[in-house]
Amino acid sequence: MIVLGLTGGIASGKSTVSKMLKEQGFPIIDADIISREIMKKGESAYEEIIDKFGYEILNFTGEIDRKRLREIVFNQKDKLKMLNDITHPQILNRIKEEIKFYKNNGARICVVDAALLIETGFYKHVDLVLLVYCDRETQINRLMNRDGLTYEQAIKIINSQMDFEEKKKFADYIIDNSKDLENTKKQLNYIINSIINMEEMNE
Repeated sequence: MIVLGLTGGIASGKSTVSKMLKEQGFPIIDADIISREIMKKGESAYEEIIDKFGYEILNFTGEIDRKRLREIVFNQKDKLKMLNDITHPQILNRIKEEIKFYKNNGARICVVDAALLIETGFYKHVDLVLLVYCDRETQINRLMNRDGLTYEQAIKIINSQMDFEEKKKFADYIIDNSKDLENTKKQLNYIINSIINMEEMNE
């Protein structure tokens, strides 16, 4: 089985490509879903996060308010590191468990969908990295429209992330998602066919 790591900058279209892969029947391991699960009340990271950040991060139901937590760590690197030190090892363990499950169940390709695949070092646990990007102006406009942000707010968020040129160094495949969906789908199909051919040669 080939483990494909899928990543991309915010509003680049990673989720669109992930959906296309899911529609083609490939199992998707979503790091963001796992992150949400481990923060739920009674789950592994819940008590540790409250211990470090206090009860003010909880909402009225007693669950962690992820938006509030994001606001706390966004401009404070020490607090972001504190949160990542709790969550990243647990997310990685869940990813490994799911990879093992799909391998045991005969999947040919399994996809690890993670926005921070490279930054967290998760890329070391996949066979190939697929990076989705779009040109900067398209990215800014998509982010503004999606999240209702000003131009300055969108720029600030994009600039806080790892630069695309840096991410390219880790990528085996790159999809340019600046144009229409049909163009993106053509690129994806070409890549998937290449990976399937590679997997067949290794059998």
